[in-house]
Amino acid sequence: MTPDDLARLHRAAFAFPPPWSAAAFATTLAQPAVFLLASPCGQAFVLGRVVAGEAELLTLATAPAARRQGLARGLLQGFDTAATTRGATTAFLEVAETNTAAMALYAATGWITAGRRPGYYHCPADRTDQGGQGRPIAALVLQKPLR
Repeated sequence: MTPDDLARLHRAAFAFPPPWSAAAFATTLAQPAVFLLASPCGQAFVLGRVVAGEAELLTLATAPAARRQGLARGLLQGFDTAATTRGATTAFLEVAETNTAAMALYAATGWITAGRRPGYYHCPADRTDQGGQGRPIAALVLQKPLR
């Protein structure tokens, strides 16, 4: 998948947090520690990196029409294998605490809550938001041991 393909899929999958641009994907993919896994159908991908024995799941996206078909679960298994092959023994990710679908998927695949970052994200402003900046939403830091 090209950076343009990734940005298009990310935009379809996410309204919040803001989706990544093609330029952001290109910059990230150029880093030597970064790896990308995509579903054969091109409807889902996971982007990760491994540094000093720790893996970070940077983003995971599935096209709305392809959800609940096991694509993300399969990519998470691939992420574990790719991270372990690159020397990682632990993996981390951050997820908005309001993203219940992602939280359920991560819990079902062995991720546990390791911390919480209050106000890490800002939900887009709506009519009830007086300040115009959106309401703050905490990120949960999840961790998973890799074998």
